[in-house]
Parts: sequence; C-alpha cells; structure tokens
Amino acid sequence: MLTVTSVNVNGLRAAAKKGFVEWLERTEADVICLQEVRAEAQQLPEEVREPEGWHAVYAPAAAKGRAGVAVLTRRAPERVQIGFGGFEVPGSEEFDASGRYVEVDLPGVTVASLYLPSGEVGTEKQEEKERFMAAFLPYLQGLKARAAAEGREVVVCGDWNIAHREADLKNWKANKKNSGFLPEEREWLTRVFDEAAYVDVVRALHPEEEGPYSWWSYRGRAFDNDTGWRIDYQVATPGLAGRAVKAWVERAATHGERWSDHAPVTVTYEG
Repeated sequence: MLTVTSVNVNGLRAAAKKGFVEWLERTEADVICLQEVRAEAQQLPEEVREPEGWHAVYAPAAAKGRAGVAVLTRRAPERVQIGFGGFEVPGSEEFDASGRYVEVDLPGVTVASLYLPSGEVGTEKQEEKERFMAAFLPYLQGLKARAAAEGREVVVCGDWNIAHREADLKNWKANKKNSGFLPEEREWLTRVFDEAAYVDVVRALHPEEEGPYSWWSYRGRAFDNDTGWRIDYQVATPGLAGRAVKAWVERAATHGERWSDHAPVTVTYEG
C-alpha cells in the first residue's frame, strides 16, 4: 500500500504553530506533498524542517515569502527535480525558481507537488497563470511518456487552483467569471484528463459527490457552512489511479482546529 497526502499549508511556519506538527505525528501517509510553504528550509524550526522519520525536499520561491513546495517521504527519494524546465517545453524556464513544482522518484512511482498560480481576472496574476498552464500541459505529457518508458507511474499532487466541474464548488453560479472557475481554465483541466490521459483520482472514486471540498475561505462562515472549493487534486496516470482504493479529505472537526484554509487530501493506493 502507498498512502499519499497533499495539502496547501498556507505558510508552514504558521501552520506548525496551529497543529501541523501534531497532525504530522499522527498521519499514516508514506508521502506528503506540501504547497504554499512560504519559507526557505533554514527559516523553519528543526522539527518542522527535518521531522523525525521523514526525508524532506524543499523548493522555495526566489521571491521571499511566496509560494514554495515540498515533498516529505518515509524513504529517501531516488531522484529529485525542482521545476519543470529543461525538457524543451517553451516558457517553462520562467517557473524554475518560482517555488511551484518539485518531483521525486520512489520505487515504481514519480510523485510531484504542484502549486499552480492562483490568478485574478484582468491582472498580471491571471496572465502568469495562463503562461504556467500553457507550459505545464506539454510537460505533463512528456513526464507521462518518460515514466512509461521506465515502467513508472506518476501522481501530481497539489493545489491546482481550478475547480473542474460544478460539483467542485458550492457557489458555482456566482463564480463563472472568477479565476478558478473560468471556462478556459476548466477546459485546460479537461485537456489534462483527456489529451494527456491523467486521472482525477478523488473524483474517480467519488463520481457523484458534491465536493469533497478541500478549501474554504477564512471570510465569513464558509467552513461552518461547507461553502468550499475542490481545487486540491491527486492527478495520476491510469495505472496508478486504478490502484486507488480510498480517497478522503481530512476536514477538521471544527473551525478552531484548522491549521490551514485547505484540508489534506489523502489517497491510499494498492501496491
């Protein structure tokens, strides 16, 4: 069995003070993908930077206090790659030091942590998001082909910052013109699943369910009312996705027990 968890920690130093460390001590995951770490490794307390029993790989952003991804593994990775440039993918080099992508090889599987730009309609942030998507889709296609040639499966975990279907957010009608649910963003995600032939693992196991949501705004009573978005995905090659036996969102019992505005998304795969 392989259990993989993905979570946007909304600042790892802050999350560590609110309950992340205790959650890490309890988790049965074999691999944990973190997004929005917002710190360089040396800025983290030792018990957070190098937790006992884990191998940690960090990919901070060049811009201080922004983005940042990491992967924690129970066993040492065979290979580590930060960024997705260098594979003849036009535009990918822009994001090499952006703290948005890191991948590691474990026996038989490549696991990646992704933090796709959030975007904001009519701003440079949305243009950055569009450039990232344009570069990342061909990279995903190449990654799948390279992995297949080596007999490996792939899972790209993270905050994709796009709700794919109406079932993936509570207030979909009010968000049709907002970043995260724009028609062109949803179509791009469809291309990841159709053209690149990856699988949305949680949706495959919960085909008819509303949600399960993984992000709730801190504003108002979004969490208490479950007015959320499902934007945190585990996107896997079909062989690995077909071995997924359980997928769930580790939603906090109460608003006060949250240590991020996102909840961990966990999947168990048969070996």
